[in-house]
Amino acid sequence: MGLHNFRIAFLVLVLCCIPVAYGWGIDGHLIICRLAQPRLSKSAADAVSQLLPAYADNDLGSLCSWADRVKFRYHWSSPLHYINTPDNLCTYQYKRDCKDEDGIEDRCVAGAINNYTTQLLSYGNGNSASEYNLTEALLFLSHFIGDIHQPLHVGFTSDRGANTIDVRWYRRKEVLHHVWDSNIIETAEKRFYDSNVEELIDTLQKNITTVWSKQAKAWEACAKTACPDVYASEGIKAACDWAYKGVEEGSVLNDDYFLSRVPVVNLRLAQGGVRLAATLNRIFG
Repeated sequence: MGLHNFRIAFLVLVLCCIPVAYGWGIDGHLIICRLAQPRLSKSAADAVSQLLPAYADNDLGSLCSWADRVKFRYHWSSPLHYINTPDNLCTYQYKRDCKDEDGIEDRCVAGAINNYTTQLLSYGNGNSASEYNLTEALLFLSHFIGDIHQPLHVGFTSDRGANTIDVRWYRRKEVLHHVWDSNIIETAEKRFYDSNVEELIDTLQKNITTVWSKQAKAWEACAKTACPDVYASEGIKAACDWAYKGVEEGSVLNDDYFLSRVPVVNLRLAQGGVRLAATLNRIFG
């Protein structure tokens, strides 16, 4: 085999071995970080600017999917993207549910949010010689606050957050989890925004300051620095009420499902953006 063909074969093999990602798709995470950054206080905006690598050009959104990309290097981080809850209970409890498949406690997305919030507080407290990699902490926290707002990131244990439920999204074969990660957002962009994610971001920004302005203040509320348990409890309720509801193996999901679920996706994206900003503002003062 020639060197060129060997490289192609190796690349195909690597791509085939990449596991299914847990998380909003690239656009979902981009949207949440782009909604959050303009809402930062001056001190939080300065901290984010200093912690972002220079090549990001002070755009948090450009690295909001970083945590998905590094799962193949940081294998330990994979369980930190989601929570598995008991089938059909439609409730979340931190002590019961926040553990990985080996039963190690605190290894779930809620635990990760608490952990990286604590790490970043060492910057907020003026400790310039932190023992942590605070750039990575910022990128993990930004990503995980997005993840916990995707309803199927707080899904049932037996189907791994609907990763094993095969459906058709219109004519395309998908798993239900991916429908909520990406397909609903991509279909909305194509149908309503001329396939332009920036137009969707602008619409959500306007809605946050107008039709959702009162709700947005409530979304920001948190008696601690971070409140992932609140977001996870909302997530499993939305998963039961909207994501799983009416779906079984082999279901065909079309306009009825899309048009009734896209408002839920838009709401969760907006909540994620508002809450990411509020959390960073509390961390950095």
